[in-house]
Amino acid sequence: MQTAHKAKETQGIADQLRLLYQGPSWLGPSVKEILVDIDEEVAQSRPIADAHTIWELVLHMAAWLRISRERLSAVSNRDVNEKENWPSMEGTWQRAISSLEAETFALEQAILEFPAQRLLERAPASEPQTFYTLLHGVIQHSAYHAGQIALLKKAKRRI
Repeated sequence: MQTAHKAKETQGIADQLRLLYQGPSWLGPSVKEILVDIDEEVAQSRPIADAHTIWELVLHMAAWLRISRERLSAVSNRDVNEKENWPSMEGTWQRAISSLEAETFALEQAILEFPAQRLLERAPASEPQTFYTLLHGVIQHSAYHAGQIALLKKAKRRI
């Protein structure tokens, strides 16, 4: 009985990640809906001085989805460097969006394959946290930055 409950927990976590990305999201528009009509010019603009661009936020979100996925199977607790945390805007805007989508679905699959009985084990990271906290945290992180993207999008359209 308890194992079935834990398996349902990993399914629920994976569902929350997918719903945040593609909807329907309880928070409002999904990440995909927020990004659908943002072009490269808007993505790289800085309507708020000293704030990150939409493009930078998308790359940052994709990076943490990947880092979280790697931590599900890694034994190392290496620190994340600044370049990895905030990748530079290289390549194309479409490639950045594709990377975010690919990392979202890769993490969703990794969560579904993750042994549910390990959720309360310590995750390999420099900060002490369980896999449960790591997975919920990366979803909250993505939701936070999706809200920033929505505000930056509105700010750019008003200029």
